[in-house]
Amino acid sequence: MAHKIVNGIQVELTAEEVTAMEEQAVAWEAGAFDRAMADLRSNRNRALKDSDWSVLSDVTLTPAEKAAWMNYRTLLRNITEDVSTLEEVQSITLPLSPK
Repeated sequence: MAHKIVNGIQVELTAEEVTAMEEQAVAWEAGAFDRAMADLRSNRNRALKDSDWSVLSDVTLTPAEKAAWMNYRTLLRNITEDVSTLEEVQSITLPLSPK
């Protein structure tokens, strides 16, 4: 049985407290996909922000460099498409930026 500490004394949890803990655990697990997607989107958005300079009109890039950066940004924007499970989210790695 689960316990808690009250005034320095180990006390057994009530049935209601055990039920509440189990419900919290289920709710936390149910939100795992949403948390993982939010983290992925945050990382993706940071990478897009860090590469914004590559699409400015006054940046001098060769056509090949420009295409590489455009492709990279497209890959980033599309990275969350067709992702529907936690395992899929966890298996995604962001593409490497062009050098």
